Amino acid sequence: MNKELVKKLSNAFGPSGHEEDVIEVINEFAQEISVEKDTLKNVYLNYNEATTLPTVMLDAHSDEVGFMVQDITDNGLLRIIPLGGWVVSNIPAHRVIIKTRDGKYVKGTTTSRPPHFMSSAQRERKLELDDIFVDIGAFSKQEVEEKFHITLGDPIAPEVYLEEITETGLFMGKAFDNRIGCYCVLETLKALKDTELQVQVTGAIASQEEVGCRGAKVTVNKVKPQLAIVFEGSPADDVYDDIAHPQGVLKKGPQIRYIDSGMISNPKLIELARATANAFELPYQCAVRKAGSTNGAAIHISEQGVPCLVLGIPTRYAHTHYGYISMEDIDHTVLLAVAIIKQLNEQLIQNF
Repeated sequence: MNKELVKKLSNAFGPSGHEEDVIEVINEFAQEISVEKDTLKNVYLNYNEATTLPTVMLDAHSDEVGFMVQDITDNGLLRIIPLGGWVVSNIPAHRVIIKTRDGKYVKGTTTSRPPHFMSSAQRERKLELDDIFVDIGAFSKQEVEEKFHITLGDPIAPEVYLEEITETGLFMGKAFDNRIGCYCVLETLKALKDTELQVQVTGAIASQEEVGCRGAKVTVNKVKPQLAIVFEGSPADDVYDDIAHPQGVLKKGPQIRYIDSGMISNPKLIELARATANAFELPYQCAVRKAGSTNGAAIHISEQGVPCLVLGIPTRYAHTHYGYISMEDIDHTVLLAVAIIKQLNEQLIQNF
């Protein structure tokens, strides 16, 4: 495992539409892999437009859930809007980073009202995003603009740094949804580098997934794949007492997704994934999801339809500041993807 790559991807600043820092990390670690990007900040790895082989697209997304500065109050607080799906009660009393237009990083804290200043009615009232601001330690709008150089539209991300939990083989950090998918794309391409394949494998790391799979709608039209493997940091459900049979358990292997709110997976492709995992004695778990989706929602209905396989790395507390993932699950996900791709050819893909 390349722990340094995991660390840099997780730590990188990159809310939706502001993925530049993530692209820098990808460029740094994409050794001997060709890298292209477009105006939407999508990244293409090992792209070959002239190939005559069927194209397998390895998808992930580079953005994380975050916020944007909507307004600056007269007393120096930042009013914010969300970039991606947040549960409002998870937002207050956390450290965040604002990236200014001139590339400066400013630290702040999401505000919370102390109990000393709350009435009984305020304690019981549902918290709204409009109740939460970001405090950077300023006293006026003028200070925010002139001393910190913060303006409307500046992006905001959680301030969290990767930690390795050696006792249990886990990582704690932010943005595993979906920087860990970016990791899997890079490592899968590297693992296949000197392998003679019957398909062309292209990585397509998309921007703006958290705000409607916008990047993937572009990447799939450029790559035009015949098959796609979607790597995702999938929400783990192994710590909730009200879920009787968890389908996203840390250290139980990648999650093969049958359905979510955006896609019904190709059954034949799922069976190939399961058979491959069984043949190579790789752990895996199957998921039937009622909510949430991936870039597969956009990819599978492009052109005349693209068979998609979602391989999810179970991630505790997705769409919050802090997540937990298993090193074993990451490695097993890459191994499974590599084993599947080595079997693929034009006839097999047509059978899907």
